Amino acid sequence: MRIKPLFIEQIVKKTLFLGTALTVLILLFIIFYVLKNGLAVIDLEFLLSSPKELGRAGGIFPCIIGTIILPLVAILIATPLGVGTAIYLTEYTRESRLTKIIRFGTECLAGVPSIIFGLFGFVLFVVYLGFGWSILSGGFTLAFMILPTIIRTSEEAIKSVPSAYREVSFSLGGTKWQSITRVVLPQALPGIVTGIILGIGRSIGETAAVIFTAGSSLQIPDSLFDSSRTMAVHFYILTREGISMQNAYGTATILIIAILLINLFAYWLMHRFMAKFS
Repeated sequence: MRIKPLFIEQIVKKTLFLGTALTVLILLFIIFYVLKNGLAVIDLEFLLSSPKELGRAGGIFPCIIGTIILPLVAILIATPLGVGTAIYLTEYTRESRLTKIIRFGTECLAGVPSIIFGLFGFVLFVVYLGFGWSILSGGFTLAFMILPTIIRTSEEAIKSVPSAYREVSFSLGGTKWQSITRVVLPQALPGIVTGIILGIGRSIGETAAVIFTAGSSLQIPDSLFDSSRTMAVHFYILTREGISMQNAYGTATILIIAILLINLFAYWLMHRFMAKFS
C-alpha cells in the first residue's frame, strides 16, 4: 500500500506543531509556577535589604549586585577574545588543519561540564594566581565557559556576510581591517549580539562554577577581589539546605524577570544597530 506524499506531509506538519507547542507549554508552565509562588514574596524590602539568618529572612540586594557584576566581568573578558578569534579564523586564515583543530577544540570546550570549569578556575585563579574566592576569579572562569558560544556564533555570523561586500570595499581602496570593521562586522552584528546574549544567559544561571570561584558571601562586594553570591547560587543554597523555600521562590522570580528584561533589552539594542547599519 502506497501512502500519499501529501498525507505524510500533513502528519509531519502536525507532529512538528505538537512538538513546538509542547516546548512552549513546558516553558510557560515553569515560568507560571515560579511566578505563582514567588510574586507574593517580592516587595521593596525584599529587593533592597540584605539577607538575615543565612537567608531565612531579609532580602536579596547583595545577590542582585553579584548577579549584575559577575556576568558583566565575564562578558567584558570573553567578548573581545571570542569575537577576535572569530575574526582571525574567518578573515585572516585559510581553511587548514590548524583551523580544524581550533574549531574542534572550541566545540569540545563547549561540552565540558560546568563543574570542571569550576575546578579549573579554583585551581588556577583562586589558588595558583592568588585571587581567592572573588568576582575576578568567577568572572574569568565564566568567561572561559561562554567563550566557545561567542566564538562559534560570531564565526557563523561573519561567514554569512557575502564576499561581494568585501570585494566592493577592496575595490574602493579599503584595507583588510577597514573592510572588517566598517563592512563585515556591522552586517554580522545581530549574530554576534545573539552569541553574547546566550553567554549572558548562561553566566547568570550558572551555580557550580560560581561557588567554586566567586564563593557565596552575603556581603555587598567592595572590589573585584571580594567574594560575592549571585541569585542563582542563593536560590541553590536556600533550596538545597532547606533554609527558606519562600525566599527561594522569590529569588527565582527575580532571576527569571531579570533574564527576560536582559533579553528584551539586548534584542532592542540589536534591532537599533540593524536599523543604523542597514
